[in-house]
Amino acid sequence: MKKFYTEEFKKMTVELSYSSDKPVAEVCKDLGISNSILYRWRKDMSVDAKSPDSQEIK
Repeated sequence: MKKFYTEEFKKMTVELSYSSDKPVAEVCKDLGISNSILYRWRKDMSVDAKSPDSQEIK
């Protein structure tokens, strides 16, 4: 059965993975998620940050 993670949890996890001194594998182990899912979230969030729809037009 697939687990459902909220957008808030995903964002918090990605931010933690970048700011933590721990290796990604250890962050994932602490949170009970796989490395591959965290890397996918990181990729998805970096793509979202670059999309024109997510940027404010001034």
